[in-house]
Amino acid sequence: MLAALVVALALDSGFTVVPRPVHLTPRPGTFTLTAGTVIATDQASRALGAMLADYLFPATGFRLAVRGGAPAPAGGESISIRLDTTLHALGDEGYRLDVSRGAVTIRAARPAGAFYAIQTLRQLFPAAILRQAKVTGTAWTIPAVSIEDYPRFSWRGMHLDVGRHFMPKEFVKKYIGLLAFHKMNRFHWHLTEDQGWRIEINQYPRLTQVGAWRTQTIIGRPDRRDSTTWRFDGQPHGGFYTQDDVREIVAYAQARFVTIVPEIEMPGHSQAAIAAYPELGNKGDTLSPWTSWGVDENILNPGEQTIRFYQNVLTEVMGLFPGHWIHIGGDEAPKAQWKTSPLAQERIHELGLKDEDELQSWFTRRMDEFLTAHGRSLIGWDEILQGGLAPNATVMSWRGTEGGIAAARAGHDVVMAPGSHTYFDHYQSTDTTREPLAIGGLLPLDTVYAFEPVPAELTADE
Repeated sequence: MLAALVVALALDSGFTVVPRPVHLTPRPGTFTLTAGTVIATDQASRALGAMLADYLFPATGFRLAVRGGAPAPAGGESISIRLDTTLHALGDEGYRLDVSRGAVTIRAARPAGAFYAIQTLRQLFPAAILRQAKVTGTAWTIPAVSIEDYPRFSWRGMHLDVGRHFMPKEFVKKYIGLLAFHKMNRFHWHLTEDQGWRIEINQYPRLTQVGAWRTQTIIGRPDRRDSTTWRFDGQPHGGFYTQDDVREIVAYAQARFVTIVPEIEMPGHSQAAIAAYPELGNKGDTLSPWTSWGVDENILNPGEQTIRFYQNVLTEVMGLFPGHWIHIGGDEAPKAQWKTSPLAQERIHELGLKDEDELQSWFTRRMDEFLTAHGRSLIGWDEILQGGLAPNATVMSWRGTEGGIAAARAGHDVVMAPGSHTYFDHYQSTDTTREPLAIGGLLPLDTVYAFEPVPAELTADE
């Protein structure tokens, strides 16, 4: 779907660049890529030049020469990539791209900006440039143009849920590549769920030995209120990423200027972890990873041993992910088990808390303090506002914009991700018979593209 944006969304001027550049000026003439085109870079941009050559090879069949530390050759087609500190006003991710008859010039203050210019250049070519096999009969010609571009937002992210459905390592890398192609710089990796635990934790091997595998999966989208309508496929489903897999994916993302934000759900959406280590739960029941969808009643207990367990998990997670942010979920944490749990009620009493919502806030604050002490920042879904927000937390607002507005007014960083505009697991058209099964809802592409992340209710300072 992401790649389709390039084809489907044309600028008024006829250029297909997503997102829309800040400044775009058409020029007379065209540039045609040939087997003799040379990529000339300064020494600092040589790796980017090699990456561009790798991008262009599969569809064109051209093995373009990359000349590091050399000026663009006189005569013949050339693509020049150079860092230019005089462009610091464009920021670390801004760039200038000029296309003329016979030459493409990319300049940026920082490597990230040059990388994004390369993505724009790829989008200017015919869509067949994305093919992974040689395309014949196509002239690799682009219109002459001058582009100056820089991002409006420092956080431009996409989420991938591998907890409910495991995705192979190569698919995850492909997904990251598509994000980078559209100049997104955050990959929110949802690694744990009721239905599966997907990341190897050396200290707790049962998380993947037990928690990574469920016995079967519910078919379709049956009525949650009527279990007699439920049907299952009878097929085991699972998988997980070894720590070496994670390191490989992190390196792949870093090369594309994408920061991975891992999500380890707590205290809700944790049945797979409780199945592996029943002492994390409230009842001591023997469970299996969940085979259905929705909100599961099983929730972590608020005992000190559970806090230590998850802090140990986060220690290993921080060792794998160098990014600043760690997502701890915090959404859809039903409190029924805490209401009847002697341990939870004792904890509420000894801490002088008002209710179970404040108990979850206490749990979140413990993780916030732990991550802050290790130089990281906690992110949680907007439910973490209930019962009081942890001092250093960033809020990801998914249930509309209200949570984000409240957090911003309280001085917290916010990532806007309202389901009304950003949940791609909804149907894209009213003809649902022609689409894969969706969770429900309707989210056409033009609604996504028209999304304004900054609510009108906020002041400029907020």
